[in-house]
Order: sequence, then structure tokens, then C-alpha cells
Amino acid sequence: MKRVISLAAMAVLAIACTTGNNSQYPNPDYSWEKDLAHRYAVDFNKTRQDVKDYISRLMPDVTDEAIDAWTEAGILESRMIDGELMYFDRTAPNLFRVVPEAKILKRAAMTPEDKADEAFEDAFNTEIYRTVMAGAPSANAPASHSQRMRVKYTLTVDADAVPDGTVLRCWLPLPREDVSRQADFRFIGSYPENGVYSAPEFKHRTLYLEQKAKAGEPTVFNEMFEYTFIAEDFKLDAGKVEAAAKTATGKDSFASTADYYKATAEYAEMTSEREAHVIFTDRLKSLADELTAGLVNPYDKAKAIFTWISDNFPWAGAREYSTIENIPEYVLDVRHGDCGQQSLLFITLCRICGIPAHFQSGFNMKPHGFWNLHDWAEVYFEGIGWVPVDQSNGINYDAEDEAGRYFFLGGTDCYRMIVNQDYGMPLDPMKIYPRSETVDFQRGEVESELGNLYFDLWDYHMDIEYL
Repeated sequence: MKRVISLAAMAVLAIACTTGNNSQYPNPDYSWEKDLAHRYAVDFNKTRQDVKDYISRLMPDVTDEAIDAWTEAGILESRMIDGELMYFDRTAPNLFRVVPEAKILKRAAMTPEDKADEAFEDAFNTEIYRTVMAGAPSANAPASHSQRMRVKYTLTVDADAVPDGTVLRCWLPLPREDVSRQADFRFIGSYPENGVYSAPEFKHRTLYLEQKAKAGEPTVFNEMFEYTFIAEDFKLDAGKVEAAAKTATGKDSFASTADYYKATAEYAEMTSEREAHVIFTDRLKSLADELTAGLVNPYDKAKAIFTWISDNFPWAGAREYSTIENIPEYVLDVRHGDCGQQSLLFITLCRICGIPAHFQSGFNMKPHGFWNLHDWAEVYFEGIGWVPVDQSNGINYDAEDEAGRYFFLGGTDCYRMIVNQDYGMPLDPMKIYPRSETVDFQRGEVESELGNLYFDLWDYHMDIEYL
């Protein structure tokens, strides 16, 4: 079935190339420029008055001068859309995550229910990392307790998003089977049936489905599966990393970070630039040098980078990644970032320093309704291997000791689903039009021969049963 589908996709592209319209796409009216303009319009949909009204709820005396200053500084993200200055949909809420005085006002306005929910989540998260740390004996045996989950994932395309009878091509996320922290994957079923798994070598794990749209009805795709996620805590520090590197390389001294690693193709790849979003700009190279000045041990370097990002870049709601040219530079400019943006900054700075690093992502699967899209990184230490780094979870300053504070620099909980081992890679079977999410892959992707279906034309939902 995989071969048939791949040939069908190639045939569609061949037809497009022989229509005489000089387009690489079956629909000659498609252009990336129009597509990108639509993506900007979806993200930047708030007027200045909308933004001021939102801010005024907690800051009744907010002035136009303050709005202007925050706009000029990029704290309130704005863009000209069809000749009008429009604001990013989540920029007003982000103000209360980024600006210190606004953060104070937001916290003071929290309801008792909000405070209770926050306290519950904090206590739950603390219990998770304490349990993982207690269960993982050492860096050489990092596995701790595990959690088995049954997932039903549903993607629903809006009624009449495409004409009646149009074939919709859909890619849904699946947990990877080639990572040590996931085990015992069992596929239960899908609608429609006879979906196709991506080949193991693809960095985005997907289930591919096709279905014809019916007039006046939403088009529903779903899948159900089970898997087990295994928590890890590598209990890292500089001494353990140094000892492991000496054993693995046979070296007694350390002239540079590169001395820790063998000259392999993987090392070269994972310490290199990559278009786009892992670019060694002069600004980022200078920053990496500044943050790691005087440090040799790769753990110390990674820790310095992790600490600096954690202390200086609060989490904030993100624009769609496809609208950003260079995500690490963007984070430096706006002084905030979501999980994927912070992770790409961390990865880039590590690679500049000669520390192998790559993107990993999927879902945060915590119970009590806290599941969400989530991204993190992995870094490689010779003699230890690849370890998880959750930059957006950052430093846990409430922990009793150093190991607890830096749990997420080498540790992870058991409520995850790993879908991706890299970013911005091809899907299997090949997608004809540019993806809705050109960097990450989590929510899914949908297209027809007419074009890509962007996020405003469909929705997704996940039901999780903890077994």
C-alpha cells in the first residue's frame, strides 16, 4: 500500500509539471506568498483597540503611550495586514507573562480557583520529578517508573472546507518505536481503516489516511493506540560526564569540548548549522562564547546555556513557526519563547560550542487535563549517550538541592509522547504543498489536490486513558 500511495503522489506532481502553468503544484493558483500572507492574517487578528481593551482589564490606567512603547519594543507583536496595523492574537496575554509589573498585576488578580489549580499542578509536577529521581539509580541506569497510556487522537476538518468528493490526505502523529523511552506500542485501529505508517527512517512518525469529503459534513480522521513511556533521570554533573568521557575516549586530559567525542558522521551532523533555525550567526556565536567563557566540560557549558535561557526568557504563547525566519534570533529579539523556540535556541548555542544536540518533540501527556503540544531537546555526552533537556521547564528553584533544580537537564517525567526526532523534515508519503507547521509536527497535516488546509480549517483533540 505504501508503494501505491507514493506512486500516486508522484503522479500528481508529474501532472502538475506538464500542465504548462509553470507551477510545481497541481493547483496553478497556489503560491507560497499568498499562503504565507494568510498565515500572518490568521495570527495577527487583533486591532489596537482589542489589545488595549484586554490590557485594561488588569491595567485600567494603561495609556496609549505605553501601548506605543511596548509595540515599538516588540513586546506587543504587530504587523501590517492589508494596510492596517494588526496585533498577534496572543500578544496581550503575553504582556502579563513578560513585563514584570504586568506579571505582578496578573498574579494579584488570580481567583482562588486559579490559585488552587496552580498549586495543584505545581504539587503534581514536584511529585513527578521526586518520584523519578528516587527511582533512577544512576547515569548508567537512568530508567525510572513508567506509565502506559491509551490514546484516541481525532482530527476534524470543517464541513465544506473543500468541495464535495475531494480527496483529503491526512497525516496523524504516532509515538516513535525507535527511542528508548517509549516501549510496547500497540496500534488498535483508525478511521478510515488501512492507514499507512511512515517508514522508520523518517524523523516525523505518522499515520497516513485518505478520505473523500462530503458536502455539509465535517470530515473526521482518528486513530487509537497504546504505548508505555519510561521516565529517566541521568543524575548528571560535571564529574560524571568527565569520568564517562575518559572511559569512552581513553583520554586523560581535556583540551576542548571536542575531545569528548569520536569523529563520527553523527557528531558532525549534530554540531552543524541547519537551514533554517539552527544558524550560527555572529550574534549567536558571540553569545555562546560569552556564556561558556572559561568552561571546558561539556556539561558545564550546557548547564550555563540552560541556566541563562531559563533565567532570561519566560514562556509565552507563540506565533506559528512558519511565519518566523530564524527562531533563535526571534527569541533574542522578543525576549520570550515557547517550548520549541527556547529549545531551538538551546540547541543552536550547544552546537556552536561543539556539543551535539537535536530537536525532539511530541506531547506533554500529564493527567488532569494538562496535555498539550510540547518540544524539548536531547544532547549527547560521550560515554553516557543522548539525554533529554526540557528547556522550557527550566530550573526548578523550589527544589531542595542542585540535582532537583536541574532535573530537566538530563531528566524527564513519564507523561510524554515522542513523535519527532528532528524538525522540518519530509513526511511519508510526501506532502505536495507546504505544511501548515513547517518546523514541528504534532497536530497533524491535511491537504487536497487544491492546496494545503491550514489550521483555521480543522481542529484536533486527544482522549487519554492512563492504564
